[in-house]
Amino acid sequence: MRAALVALRVIVAREALRFLGQRGRFLAALVRPLVWLLVFAAGFRAALGLSITPPYQTYITYETYIVPGLCGMILLFNGMQSSLSLVYDREMGSMRLLLTAPQPRWWLLFCKLMAGAVISILQACAFLAIAWLYGIRMPWAGYLWALPALFVAALMLGALGLALSSFIRQLENFAGVMNFVIFPMFFLSSALYPLWKMKEAGRLLHDICAANPFTHAVELIRFALYAEANLPALGWTLAATAAFLALALRGYDPARGLVRRREGG
Repeated sequence: MRAALVALRVIVAREALRFLGQRGRFLAALVRPLVWLLVFAAGFRAALGLSITPPYQTYITYETYIVPGLCGMILLFNGMQSSLSLVYDREMGSMRLLLTAPQPRWWLLFCKLMAGAVISILQACAFLAIAWLYGIRMPWAGYLWALPALFVAALMLGALGLALSSFIRQLENFAGVMNFVIFPMFFLSSALYPLWKMKEAGRLLHDICAANPFTHAVELIRFALYAEANLPALGWTLAATAAFLALALRGYDPARGLVRRREGG
């Protein structure tokens, strides 16, 4: 047990040091949602004619509606960024050294996932602080409720990135995969507009958005920021986390030869 905790501490510390050495990554993680919040929100509000009154909460402005979705954007991009570092580590050989440590493979991968989740939460908290300074404020209790919601969502998106990294052969291929995953997940969700608005555009589009696991992660954060629980969203997010993590463990299973072939090729 002590050795497992040491492994967790070392891996989290390593990822934190790597993150602190990449200041551009932190700034990029904040600039992207801030542009949406400060620039695009006005245009979207005018175009959609949004006075949003969903069943669960009345939102005063469109900005308060998209804040949870932009937190999800931060978690999504950081989850993909973490998986990019996994592909890089595998090409450099450090991933092979990590997976030969005297700990269960699933625990080592879970430690990587935890490290990425911690970094994602720090970035999301920094964004919420900037939004608060800008005047977009949630109930104080909501910020406390949001921490576990952000953690669960970060685990799900990190597990998705971990699963993708196990099936990507080369670093050069990762950019295309990121675009193929990130933009459909983000735009086909309730991050920028409610599902009932999507239903007006078409039933099929609404159903795709409702089936998107990112939608449930965003709704989990959205309810939490208003100090409310969304148990269905929590259940779907945890189920997606388990599915992505199982896929990642399968991809990194040396018995299947996937990691070995890709490190050799």
